[in-house]
Amino acid sequence: MAILRILHYPDPVLTTKAEPIAEITGEIKKLADDMAETMYAAPGVGLAAPQVGVSQRLIVLDCAGQDEPP
Repeated sequence: MAILRILHYPDPVLTTKAEPIAEITGEIKKLADDMAETMYAAPGVGLAAPQVGVSQRLIVLDCAGQDEPP
């Protein structure tokens, strides 16, 4: 897994409509894993693919309470 660079406003990818994902591939699964690692390193509770420069409709989210480990 890898920690990805998180983009900030006014990066244009953040204002572009993201594309739907037609099929869950190994590449998409790796992206989701990398996004989760990035989210925890930030630290955060959610991260969208456009925030890491990928204009696709994918998010990672951790709904666990603070007392639960990731």
